[in-house]
Amino acid sequence: MDIFITTVLLILGIILILAEIFLLPGITIAIIGGALFVGGGLFYAYTHLGVEGGNIALVVSILIFLFTFFWLVKSKTINKIGLKTDIDSTVADEKLMLEIKEGDEGITVSRLNPIGKVKVNQMTVEAKTLGGFVDDNVEVVVLKVFPTQIVVKEKS
Repeated sequence: MDIFITTVLLILGIILILAEIFLLPGITIAIIGGALFVGGGLFYAYTHLGVEGGNIALVVSILIFLFTFFWLVKSKTINKIGLKTDIDSTVADEKLMLEIKEGDEGITVSRLNPIGKVKVNQMTVEAKTLGGFVDDNVEVVVLKVFPTQIVVKEKS
């Protein structure tokens, strides 16, 4: 029964720590809970299974964590929930912005959240909404033109 309790505590701790690394941004309750579960599991192993049992639990938990970590890094599954957008453009200069006027229409190249890329007059430029979100491939209208970006709204 002591081995079962140690195993459950360590596995729960490892799952919470990996969830913190791969799924949850920032320092959340998951990393604290994961550290407490792992610490509690190792403490329980050392007190109830002895030094040898504690050392085995420590080494096995480190190996399981490292194996799972590297497997998740190499896995294609983790890429499905991660944001993978390549940015290959530069800041627009004033000459390009002279060709874009208020009232021009374009289409979003990326999701405006609230900043993203918009194609207007055959040019792809950085655009910003007035606070809402606009999905990609949606028609927009230019409201204001600045030297480095434009302000757009969804076409009604």
